[in-house]
Amino acid sequence: MKAVLRSMLAAALLLCVPAQADNHVNALHDLFDREWQFRLKEFPTFATYVGVHNHNDKLGDVSAGAEERRFQAWQAFLKELQAIDREGLPREEQVNYSLFERQLTDAIAAYTFGAWQIPLNADSGFHTAFARMPDDVPLATVKDYQDYIARLNAWPRYVRQQIANMRIGLERGMTLPAVTLAGIDDSLSPHVVSNVSQSVFFSPFAKFPDSISDAERDALVAAGRKAISDSVVPAYASLRSFLRDEYIPGARTTIGASELPDGKNYYRQRIEYFTTLALTADEIHELGLSEVRRIRAEMLAVIESVGFDGSFEEFLYFLRNDPQFYAETPEELLKEASHIAKTMDGKLPSLFGHLPRLPYGVAPVPEHMAPRYTAGRYVPAAQGGTQPGWYWVNTYKLESRPLYALPALTLHEAVPGHHLQFALSLEQGEQPPFRRFDYISAFGEGWGLYAEWLGKEAGIYEDPYDDFGRLTYEMWRACRLVVDTGIHSKGWTRKQAMDFMAGNTALSLHEVETETDRYISWPAQALSYKLGELKIRALRKHAEKALGADFDLRAFHDALLVNGSVTLPLLEEIVERFITEHSGMREAAGDR
Repeated sequence: MKAVLRSMLAAALLLCVPAQADNHVNALHDLFDREWQFRLKEFPTFATYVGVHNHNDKLGDVSAGAEERRFQAWQAFLKELQAIDREGLPREEQVNYSLFERQLTDAIAAYTFGAWQIPLNADSGFHTAFARMPDDVPLATVKDYQDYIARLNAWPRYVRQQIANMRIGLERGMTLPAVTLAGIDDSLSPHVVSNVSQSVFFSPFAKFPDSISDAERDALVAAGRKAISDSVVPAYASLRSFLRDEYIPGARTTIGASELPDGKNYYRQRIEYFTTLALTADEIHELGLSEVRRIRAEMLAVIESVGFDGSFEEFLYFLRNDPQFYAETPEELLKEASHIAKTMDGKLPSLFGHLPRLPYGVAPVPEHMAPRYTAGRYVPAAQGGTQPGWYWVNTYKLESRPLYALPALTLHEAVPGHHLQFALSLEQGEQPPFRRFDYISAFGEGWGLYAEWLGKEAGIYEDPYDDFGRLTYEMWRACRLVVDTGIHSKGWTRKQAMDFMAGNTALSLHEVETETDRYISWPAQALSYKLGELKIRALRKHAEKALGADFDLRAFHDALLVNGSVTLPLLEEIVERFITEHSGMREAAGDR
């Protein structure tokens, strides 16, 4: 009888285990849902971006009080998360747990260090993000237009709050380096217009959907004109005056993150966040120097192959100054970028088993942003993927946009780079939304650089100069490991950083300057590219060796991308599982 009772008790306990796991999963997803709704309410423009339109008439509250309130909320969410037993969850839910915990801890750290007191960097910020609003919001109904106008009218309050935050930063020494803000007027002055019709914010009123009547159009145009002239233009003017007269004169003259309040710990935290690895600045610096030496040898081999009679420095001068390597018109540059993208589109089925449905387009960087912007960038699909993604190409100062670098840039930003990974992530409908819209830089930028390298296998680099362009982009990312750590942990000057970049890459000198200022104003972000790419290439090599004839490149790429954005340690786990699942597949197929 006792034996029977023991058996019954054991069976009951076994039945309790799945029920307990289900309870943990339910509690976890309830927490995900509540925090997501909190996030959408707190950040209305983000809600619009992800396709939730309940708050389209609002801009977020970014006052110091609101920042503290969010900080306390995220602490409470984190405490609730950590009360759930991670080890008792199914494997996929453990991944969700870890990625959610990462988001919360970074939000808490950002508040603690005072990152919210620096709401802009060398090439962009809240002021440029707002200028994208005409392209990012729905404009199909009268209500949509009324919401848009309400946001225009909320802009002065939002700017005042950001200025107040930057004043707190000035008092603490938590500022951008003044040198990185030279020329910021170029991104502000285009919005301080006397003729409202010339404002980018007026573009929605130049063409209406047919469903809106003439009388409604007249009323909306009048309200829009008033909002732009009375709210948008004065707010941009006040921000420009503040930056010119108060912020830049009071900003710090040092450039390293280590010079900020608690700067060494801040930079250490930024390294961990952007790389997802436990590496020190010194380790990253030495790895960068090693990569620079390796890539330099490959570049010298290309120079020899084209029969150039001169030194490495003379070859760089030749590339930077010979007209054959530069487009004569913006249209020519855009046409060439589109051609490269279209060519790569045709090669994708041989490299990927699953491709996204979401389309993308090629467009110039907006004029008001172009002078201080990078050579190109991917702009993710707005409104939760109901709009296309965009590959922006910078057509400003054409003599600084070499054609030999365009193939690598296009593969990185469009396909098989960022558009492919972003679009596939959006289409992962079974994942919690906090994952579908997350972007982990080490994986995302590592994939972008891997995509450039993949172009060599796909035959995209048609001549040695294109391949040198690819190598100069790879060298550029290797230099970032050296330059970023040099600036933020070793006391490098801006000139040291620029000289190192100019001496090792074929980037134009204009691009060297704007890129250096970007690294200064965005500590550790630049580290993610090369470290992520090295990890992806190492994992591919490991999988190829482990699987031998069973290795399927299309399946491998699908396995990397199907989970959306993940940390590099999680990516290792994904590849190990891929190897286990694909071992012996050819032999098994033969048996069938």
